[in-house]
Amino acid sequence: MTSTETRILNKQQIKQKISRIAYEIYENNYLEKKLYVAGIPSGYKLAGLLVKELKKISPFEIKLLKIELDKDKPSAENISVDCDPEELHGNVLILVDDVLHTGKTFLHSLRPFLDVDVKKIETVVLVNRSHKLFPISSDYTGYELSTTLKDHIEVVLDAGEFGVYLY
Repeated sequence: MTSTETRILNKQQIKQKISRIAYEIYENNYLEKKLYVAGIPSGYKLAGLLVKELKKISPFEIKLLKIELDKDKPSAENISVDCDPEELHGNVLILVDDVLHTGKTFLHSLRPFLDVDVKKIETVVLVNRSHKLFPISSDYTGYELSTTLKDHIEVVLDAGEFGVYLY
């Protein structure tokens, strides 16, 4: 850790946030038979942890998906998901990212699902920075943090270290 960074959340706090989000998702989707949880590249580890927690508390089938896109050029056509999007027909999709900044990445990550008749799409973020430039909001948020545009948030979810840092 450098002198210019501040730890916002530690491992225990992150685990509590994930657990709370999992219970909220379960409460809002308890009648479902199946859920699809899709992680945007930077949110894929969080999505995996969320699926793990959901499997502990809920009876429904949960499938983890990975969305691939270039966060630097999200409008490029090379956005993909590791399943046939038609599989989601009539089902609930939970879209997960670690940090919601402007909403641009979330917006573009929806592209593979626009032609599929999903039942509903909900969004999860660990940290919401509240710099909304696109019509995207988070249905489930672990932590609200007002930042400046110059600030940077880093989420670390590695086996050896969990933390959310503000630079």
